[in-house]
Amino acid sequence: MKDNVINVLKNCTKAVDIFELQNLLGIDNVESAEELSSVLRQLEDEVIIYHTNKDRYMMIEDSHLRKGIMRANKKGFGFVEVDNLDDDIYISHDNMNGSIHDDIVLVEITSKMNLDRLEGRVLKIIKRKTDKFIGVINFKNNIGHITLDDSKIKLQIDVKRENSLNAVDGHKVVVELDNKISNEHYYGKVVEIIGHVNDPGVDILSIIYKYNINVDFPDDVKKEVLEIPMEVHESELKGRRDLREEMIFTIDGDDTKDIDDAVSVRRLKNGHFQLGVHIADVSYYVKEGSALDNEALERGTSVYLVDRVIPMLPHELSNGICSLNPNVDRLAISCVMEFDNNGKQLDYEIFPSVIKSRIQMTYKKVNSILENNIVPEGYDEYVDSLKLMAELAGILRKYKENRGYIDFGVDEAKIIVDEKCVPIDIKLRDRGVGENLIEDFMIAANECVASHIYFMNLPFIYRIHEYPKEEKIRSFLGFVSGLGYHVNGNIKDVKPTTLQGILEQLKDKPEFKILSTLLLRCMQKAVYKPENLGHYGLASSCYTHFTSPIRRYPDTTVHRLLRTYLFDGKVDISTVKKWEEKLIYIADHSSERERASVDCEREVEDMKMAEYMEQHIGEEYEGMISSVTSFGMFVELDNLVEGLVPLRDMNDFFHFDEEHLCLVGEKTHLKYTIGDRLLIKVVRASKSDKTIDFEVIRKVD
Repeated sequence: MKDNVINVLKNCTKAVDIFELQNLLGIDNVESAEELSSVLRQLEDEVIIYHTNKDRYMMIEDSHLRKGIMRANKKGFGFVEVDNLDDDIYISHDNMNGSIHDDIVLVEITSKMNLDRLEGRVLKIIKRKTDKFIGVINFKNNIGHITLDDSKIKLQIDVKRENSLNAVDGHKVVVELDNKISNEHYYGKVVEIIGHVNDPGVDILSIIYKYNINVDFPDDVKKEVLEIPMEVHESELKGRRDLREEMIFTIDGDDTKDIDDAVSVRRLKNGHFQLGVHIADVSYYVKEGSALDNEALERGTSVYLVDRVIPMLPHELSNGICSLNPNVDRLAISCVMEFDNNGKQLDYEIFPSVIKSRIQMTYKKVNSILENNIVPEGYDEYVDSLKLMAELAGILRKYKENRGYIDFGVDEAKIIVDEKCVPIDIKLRDRGVGENLIEDFMIAANECVASHIYFMNLPFIYRIHEYPKEEKIRSFLGFVSGLGYHVNGNIKDVKPTTLQGILEQLKDKPEFKILSTLLLRCMQKAVYKPENLGHYGLASSCYTHFTSPIRRYPDTTVHRLLRTYLFDGKVDISTVKKWEEKLIYIADHSSERERASVDCEREVEDMKMAEYMEQHIGEEYEGMISSVTSFGMFVELDNLVEGLVPLRDMNDFFHFDEEHLCLVGEKTHLKYTIGDRLLIKVVRASKSDKTIDFEVIRKVD
């Protein structure tokens, strides 16, 4: 009946009462009428329909109400993001109705739709993102008052002494809401003590807890790990191809301990390349439905922070039996591909294998060979293989570029901390031939595996990246035009080659780095889906994640599906139906946990950058304006530290030109726009607020 009610209401031109609904649905008995009442309550709770004050029903999408996500400001107001609505809805402090940042809310639009700014009020909190909050507790008269870490959350939370887990002043705690006193005032109870606010590492732990990232593994997982053999036995090699005599090796960062992938290459007699990508066979050890598997699914991904890794799998697996460490037997799934001299894939095999990596190479040493022709000790016998790999990688990259592969060339920062997790330096991450080489090989393997299962027409999990919205690209080109640059591009059909062409036309501009980042922000987010919708950024018609099963659950799932379909030959109706249903949740949950991981990593970096700049207040640096807003401009330093130059601190009254994203001084007529280089001074920095403020010294020519 639920679907019938929705279909009827969608076709109604006005709100209808329950009797009109009964008539439209052909209901003529008491049982069906009671079922209708139940369905209406359910649809109302799910915020699919709206029940008016006059006891009439209509679809939410046809009403003056909208469902969206609250984006709160630390000053107390907020904006509600609504799908299929171009503008966010402004919510004043008085109309927040107790909602906080990231809540899903039902909002009533109170302004007219044709005004410059939509305004509204929150009618209902549909779903709180969390009922647990992080903050520092301090007691007064046996009541603990919580100072929340997140300044955007405008709640007052008090804790009675008996509900404090014996916390003391200055403890960083996790608090769960208990009794509501008013819209913004609650009693709570401490459910976990993270540590004292001044203890090393507690600052990062607090952010980890905020994103519900599990630090410790449950006892049932630890027990299962004890039962897993930590070396490969001969009995486990049945049905596997023995590649232990092949020249296979790994290339990773200096401090990598969880090694997912190994590679091999050879020139075939016909002159073509044979590339082997050998991936740790994690799903052999992590059995479906086990405690280990359930915990890995819950985590979704490993989280890489400035001073630690929170692994998806326990260290015994992630750094041990599943890691492709050198000079030990390891179980793998191999994807061996043949490419011609133009980068076209001609043949491939996917099979279970056993390998023995010859050496654990580092990017730094590989780049020494490939970029400077300097051979580090112990690498002599691998030089020819590395050079052949570099040749193939160059061909594969060219092949991808010809179809529209987009390289935004965005830099990453590396924050270096001491033993107490205090930041002592911030540098750009090196990215050389070796890093690009491994990326090219992994993309090739991911495409190969995805295409194979796609053409078998079986349930699968894909990594998809949808086309950008035309209006965002149009807005970007309008901004670029305002800078005085003429860029050609058919935005009616925004193919990957279109964006590739736009970047190519901008690459010689002094502000290219900022423009590239702005264009990247116009892109949709890549996510996991059980449907193949292609990958826009890679210009790939079919893509998945196969190459990192130690640190990503979708990759583990891909391995499990390869074993099910290819190695075990199970493609019966019940198996297909099972995975059709299961993959929907795995894809959605993995995407959600990936977002949490990225947000956690970014927030930790922002905090550590602010902490680093606290040590450099009063010092001068050069940087480039990366963004201009109505309240100031952001300047990015060469090491990627970004700070705000607030309008209130500028020596003139500056007008914000939203169309051209620039600030113009009323008296001085000074103009600041994105891409301008400035000499700035650090005037404020706050680790707790994760903010940095700059002051302009002068423009730099």
